[in-house]
Amino acid sequence: MSIDKPDNFYPVIIVGGGPVGLYLGCLLHKYDIPFVILEKRQERIQHSRSLGIHPVSLELFDELGIADRFVEKGIKIHRGIAFSENGRIGSIAFNDCPKPFNYILSLPQYITETILEEHLDSLNPDALFRGAEVTWIEESDNFVTVSLNLSGKPISIKCRCLVGCDGKESMVREQAGIAFEGVSYPDTYIMGDFSDNTNFDDDAAVFLPDQGLIESFPLINNRRRWVVKTKEYIENVSRSDLEKRVAARIGYELSETDNYMLSSFGVQRLIAKPMARSRIALAGDAAHVVSPIGGQGMNLGWLDAAELAKHLESSLANEDDEALFQKLETYARHRQKITAKVIRRAEINMKLGRKSKLPYLRNTLVWLMLNTPLKRSVARLFTMRNLENGFL
Repeated sequence: MSIDKPDNFYPVIIVGGGPVGLYLGCLLHKYDIPFVILEKRQERIQHSRSLGIHPVSLELFDELGIADRFVEKGIKIHRGIAFSENGRIGSIAFNDCPKPFNYILSLPQYITETILEEHLDSLNPDALFRGAEVTWIEESDNFVTVSLNLSGKPISIKCRCLVGCDGKESMVREQAGIAFEGVSYPDTYIMGDFSDNTNFDDDAAVFLPDQGLIESFPLINNRRRWVVKTKEYIENVSRSDLEKRVAARIGYELSETDNYMLSSFGVQRLIAKPMARSRIALAGDAAHVVSPIGGQGMNLGWLDAAELAKHLESSLANEDDEALFQKLETYARHRQKITAKVIRRAEINMKLGRKSKLPYLRNTLVWLMLNTPLKRSVARLFTMRNLENGFL
């Protein structure tokens, strides 16, 4: 395939070759929809970044016949344990969740992207173009023209539908004039990946000391990720910033461990309104940003892609643009509803980890969630189940 001629035309162009764009490409191939993916980066980012792959996503991958590739590489988290300053509060087990994926899979994002890209390459080795930076988008009555630099060479290509999977700073969203509405939370965190010197094995651990949340998750290669709530954003985070807080709050010493990654982050809630307009649709972080506490963001993007691909399959089979517009409008309405629910769940996770003036009441609530029949419902919430039903 060559896209160095300006008259080239595709039913779908995907901007962004991250986890959501790659997965969407795999689906479009499955549905026999010609497409191309434009990714501005020449190389994949080799950092762990997002970790958690929820059961709903593993089920999507299973439909493509590739779930086992993720499972073979990752760590199955079957249980999360919660602690207060006074000791263990309780645990949440995912064993009673629907099988076979009755766990959350911990897998660094660069491996996730590698698996998706390798699968896409096996299906269509000419679908992904790296070094393809979109510079301009122009919509007309019959198509969208995408101008880009491909390895430094300016070209233009056209499509019936353009999908922005190009992240929080989406060029597609900006060029389409779609609003990105929301707020910044006061919450700030630091996180780091360290060699594992705990006894938690494959369990996740959540600590709720009075000074603020600490989370600890298993990683591959005998490592653990630590996430620590801070009073304010720390610009240039050092390992001592994290180590001293972990030691002071919960007594774990990380000073003798190896450190592989450090970062600090704030938290936002953002939604594109609308998530699709005319011939342009958004998915993943281009469409929404949710609190990372709970690990739902990347998975929400895959759910976006799964729904969008079905709408495109049913609407691109003919030349009826009205059918396409109606399907994208339906997609936008439904995804906004689902995103609002995911945001509510993420906010609960985040608020439970804030410094509390009444820690006893907070800990009692957590105890009830983990030690009564409520725990089955809580397990389903934490694994992104039941998104179609109820307020939460």
